[in-house]
Parts: sequence; structure tokens; C-alpha cells
Amino acid sequence: MKRLFAFVLLIMIFFTTWTAADDINEEIPTSSIFEGISADVSIEDYPKINARSALVMDFESGRVLFEKNGYVKRPMASTTKIMTAIIALENGNLDDIVKVSKNAASIWGSTIHLTAGEEVSLRELMYGLLLCSGNDAAIAISEHIAGSVEEFLKMMNRKAEEIGAYNTHFTSPHGLDGTGHYSTAYDLAVITRYALNNPVFNEIVRTKSITIGKRYMANTNEMLAGYEGADGVKTGYTGKAGRCLVTSATRDGRRFISVVLFCDSRHQRALSSKQILDYAFANYHYRTIINSEYIGMLPVYKGFEKSVPVYVEKNVTMPLTESEYQSLYTKISLPSEVIAPIRERDFVGTLSVYLNDEILCESVIRAGKSIKKKNILEYLVDVFIAWLKLMRES
Repeated sequence: MKRLFAFVLLIMIFFTTWTAADDINEEIPTSSIFEGISADVSIEDYPKINARSALVMDFESGRVLFEKNGYVKRPMASTTKIMTAIIALENGNLDDIVKVSKNAASIWGSTIHLTAGEEVSLRELMYGLLLCSGNDAAIAISEHIAGSVEEFLKMMNRKAEEIGAYNTHFTSPHGLDGTGHYSTAYDLAVITRYALNNPVFNEIVRTKSITIGKRYMANTNEMLAGYEGADGVKTGYTGKAGRCLVTSATRDGRRFISVVLFCDSRHQRALSSKQILDYAFANYHYRTIINSEYIGMLPVYKGFEKSVPVYVEKNVTMPLTESEYQSLYTKISLPSEVIAPIRERDFVGTLSVYLNDEILCESVIRAGKSIKKKNILEYLVDVFIAWLKLMRES
């Protein structure tokens, strides 16, 4: 009876661990994931997807192109490791040698099989973190960068707030289920957009497989093998989070970031990602909606010149549907005059582009040259000359 009880207990522990283990079974061949997914997924209608939360964001502008419960807080499993990678890359050196602690080597879930006392480069750990989703790599990185996991978490949470992921909170660097560990589809897109500006991160997450030292590492991201233009980013799975996936895909100069959270299977995770990315690529095209150019002259009060040329500071290009593009309108906000002295590049106004009565984007309007202010004597002379002209005309 005691043996039977012990056996049942072991089985319960195994299944509890299995259902919570991050990225479990992600090592199955990714090429099979897209088998059976129709190439004729509708891209005309708003996608109906299995993911409980999802979002597509334009990499260049940050504009949200699609969302389904995109701002709902959810556990995000190993997509957590995107932030872990950011902190490591910004605070470490890839050639650093890291000594693996017992704490790192004993973590469960998906691992790269680190052993206590083993010495590996931070570079190897980064590939193990992002390709194989190694929880042991996440712990080893944290301890190396910050001295402890606790201090590393403080860095992660500070960075999340710094870059605008205000509805995200980390309680681990790997993403195993835990109280208070959450994000949103929107925040994960914001975090990923920030990360993709790092060329090393870019290179790692697009890598399908690599051998570093004695380890062969294959990427768990099924989109790399089956979706045209896919160039990242990170998979995830826990019992509470479901199947999660952050994808980056680039086509014809357009780069979009998709996030799907809590899908029922890898197949549904891939299908959900494909559908929302197909929708974005089919419907959204880059349009230059603000041009950097001179737009006229602005009167100057008490200046050596009576007006100053003004210009729109920057070009703005955004992804828009055809109907959105046809609905845009522009408003220019400028004073009736500016007071000297004026310095070149001084802010003088704003050009705003509206869509559906909401500001879509803006660009600053600046002075095109410097104009000195007249002193009181010079100003009085001008007044006297103007008075003489009036007298002659009368």
C-alpha cells in the first residue's frame, strides 16, 4: 500500500511539473507544425483566431494594426526571456565566462543541461536562452549580470517601466508560472520592438540552429521554418499561460511584430500567428503622410527681418489601409507671429495628421533661420520711418 501511494505521488508530481514546465515538447520538428494549415486563410476579414490575446505592431512606427484582448494581463511563459536578453545584452559582454551555480543547474522545465560548476560563455547562454528557451541559462545569466536573481528582477522591472511596458511585472527571468508574473500582448510587442533595435538580439533570434562549444541548439520557433519573412522571436508555454509566441516577420521593407498568448496547441499558435500577420501584410502598406519641407513664412515681431521661413522637421511614414489613407486630414498649429530673437531650429508649431478625429501622428515645425532682435533705438527708428510713410501718404 505504501509503495502504491508513493507511486501515485510520483505520478502526480510528474504531471504537475509537466503541465507547468516551460516550452515542454518544443523540440519536436518545426517543419511539421504548418502541415495541414491552409494557404487560403482569409485575409480580407478581421481574423478569428484561437489565441486568447493577440496583437500586431508595426516595428517602425509602433502602430497597432490588429488586437484581440491586447491589453489584458496574462502569464506569458518564456516570452519573458526577451526582457532577460535585453538586460543581459545591455549589461554584459558576450565573451564573459560564466560559472554555473547549483541553483541554475537544478532548475526544471526546458533547459540546455547546464551542470553545476560548468564554465560557459555568456554568448552560449544567450543562444541557449533564446533558441532552446533554457531556464537554466536564464538563471545563470541573471546571477552573472546582477549577482542574484532578485537583483536581476529589479533590473527587468525597471527596464519594463522605462520603455513603456507599464502592465508588465516579472517575478522570474525564465517565465515559469508564478504569482504576480504577467504581461500583455501590447507590452510584449513594445518590449520586442525595443529588443529588435539591438543587432545582437536580432541575429540570435533569427538563427535556426547553431553549435557553440559542445552544444547543438535548435530554435523552438516554428515560424522560422514555415512562414515567409519570419526573422524571430520567442516561443513560450506553461500550464497557465498556454502556448505563446512572439514573431517578427519582414516583407518588402515592412516589418511587423505579432504576439499570440494562450493558444491551445503549437498548431493553433502557428495558425493564429500566421492569420494575423497575413492580415497585416495584406492590408497595411507604408505611406509617407508627413513630408519634411518648408511650408511658408511666419511674421516676426521686433526682428531685423519681418518674417522667418518655417519647415516641418521630419518625414513620417506609417502603415495604413487604403480606406484609412483616404480618410486622413491635416491640421497646422502656428502662432500669428513670433517674437525676436529667433534661433534656427526653434520650435514654432506642430503639424498633426488626424484619422477618425484622433491624432495619428505629429511632426514639429521649426524656424529655418536665426533672426536677431532689434534694440529699443533700432525699433524706435522703425516706428519713426513708418510714421513718416503714413504722413506722406496722407
